[in-house]
Amino acid sequence: MAKKSVEIKWLKEPENHDYPAAKSYLSLIYEESSAKALVKKLKRAPLSEFKAKDIFRASALSLLGVSNTHVAKDQRKIESGQELSPLLLVRDSASGKVIIADGYHRLCAIYSFDEDALIPCKIV
Repeated sequence: MAKKSVEIKWLKEPENHDYPAAKSYLSLIYEESSAKALVKKLKRAPLSEFKAKDIFRASALSLLGVSNTHVAKDQRKIESGQELSPLLLVRDSASGKVIIADGYHRLCAIYSFDEDALIPCKIV
């Protein structure tokens, strides 16, 4: 499954625009006030690391392929050595799943290189 050996580089913190994107997505799932509170918690959360394959399993989402333009764009970033933003994750106790609040396309791109890659995440 792995394409070729490349080093996946990471920013030390999520980018500022990741939080509004996470809030927008979470607002589809939760009430606005809950989504806002979750994003506030994500901003304060420490970074953790999880394997790409484990995040997929916990989220129960499908893997997007290279035909997705956002995944292809992130793959090019990886190949060119650009640093990626850590993922923003939310544990949803009601469903028993992890919600990828921001970073789904990055996760798919990383998985295409190395399903065992350790991915920095903020998780609440």
